[in-house]
Amino acid sequence: MRAFVDANVLFSGSMPRSRTEKLLRLLLKHGECVTNAYAIEEARRNLQRKAPKAVAKLERLTRRMVQAESIVEVGTVRVARRDQPILGGAIASECSHLLTGDSRDFGHLFGQMIGGVKVVSPRMLADELVARGLLKKIDRG
Repeated sequence: MRAFVDANVLFSGSMPRSRTEKLLRLLLKHGECVTNAYAIEEARRNLQRKAPKAVAKLERLTRRMVQAESIVEVGTVRVARRDQPILGGAIASECSHLLTGDSRDFGHLFGQMIGGVKVVSPRMLADELVARGLLKKIDRG
């Protein structure tokens, strides 16, 4: 599995003891995490504003990820202009998944294959990992 990690997932994964942090650790152990400078900078800006102590963790986390440099045009897919470097980066990096918690801008694409990339939320990816036997199912209450 090669998952492109969006800025909001980087943000959440930088928070201590978050479920997203655990999910990213599992992905790094059993696959590859990819991101790009655009996503890292957005996550850094938001962390500096909302949780400045977590910026150091973001730096450590992203050093373990592949840093994609290429972006392709997303064509006729309907995504906001600011999200094109994310989807375009995932496609250019030949990722199997685009991992994003941005349901407002990417929700209409959840579960779909776009340019060979499956767009998923963290919960959707966790369910996929449970199905593969890499993650234990937990009761969500």
